[in-house]
Amino acid sequence: MKDLIQKLTETFSPSGYEHDIRQVIRNEAEPLVDEIKVDALGNLIARKGKLGKNGKRIMLAGHMDEIGLIATHIDENGFVRFSGIGGLYPHTLFSGRVRFVNGLTGVIGGERIADVSKTLSISQLFIDVGATSAKDCPIKTGDVAAFDRPFFDMGRRMVAKAMDDRVGCAVMIEALRNLKSSPNEIYFVFTTQEEVGLRGAATSAFGIDPEIGISLDVTGTGDTPKARKMDVGLGRGPAIKIKDGGMLSDVRVVQWMIRTAEKAKLPYQREVLEAGTTDATAIQVTRAGVPVGCISIPCRYIHSPSEMVDTNDVDNATKLLVALLSAPITL
Repeated sequence: MKDLIQKLTETFSPSGYEHDIRQVIRNEAEPLVDEIKVDALGNLIARKGKLGKNGKRIMLAGHMDEIGLIATHIDENGFVRFSGIGGLYPHTLFSGRVRFVNGLTGVIGGERIADVSKTLSISQLFIDVGATSAKDCPIKTGDVAAFDRPFFDMGRRMVAKAMDDRVGCAVMIEALRNLKSSPNEIYFVFTTQEEVGLRGAATSAFGIDPEIGISLDVTGTGDTPKARKMDVGLGRGPAIKIKDGGMLSDVRVVQWMIRTAEKAKLPYQREVLEAGTTDATAIQVTRAGVPVGCISIPCRYIHSPSEMVDTNDVDNATKLLVALLSAPITL
């Protein structure tokens, strides 16, 4: 899956600008599904299979968008002030490179501070695109950028910008390739604007009206020095979400996932995430409500230019998803 993950992560598509990544994913998914369409909010919705005996209508969601930056002001010397599209951590930004929708590259710089032990705030950072004045600056207020950083293969580990959540999209595509049959009608939804409010998942779930919802996304880890206490680490298997900052997984869905992982002899972890959430939150409260869960891929350095995942976790997340979808579901 490394070639696929590289292709997905190196595609430029921040929230609201998902057209490029949508086309890349469509090229991969269309030969594998029975129907594919794009809705009004830009979600790519791919249906595979029809309802069979004891089958259910299942919605899978992996978001296509990545975090970005938006120009808010150009100062008199041509430096671009910005804010985030999605959550940005200022300490990961200084001296990083970004690429704008128009193809221009910029370097993130910062104001001088007397105490170098302190972290600059976003309001103290700027993007240098080589301009000398506001008049000759090729960037305008409202122009959007994303991190400019290539995929890097470390062997067992992979590093790239936008692993959140292109790795979830990759798991869904690989599951499509490996799913031989299913009694279920499955909607593989590659959603838009997750990073700015789960918007694509909310609208697509309303249209699909699923009986079960599963998001595929990344989650943080507790396995780095002095990390926040968390029983998730790289290489220990995909994480089955029990709770995050936005939702409680349906206990029946959690138990179904655990039973399936244990029957297939797949490693898994139990996840409680204190902050952050996924598309499952929006699916859960659509219409009259949907039982939901989430398969999480452990990821270090989330929302930074260098997010890291483990190849074994990605492979086992795919195997778990295929096992879940292949058999009749009893919750």
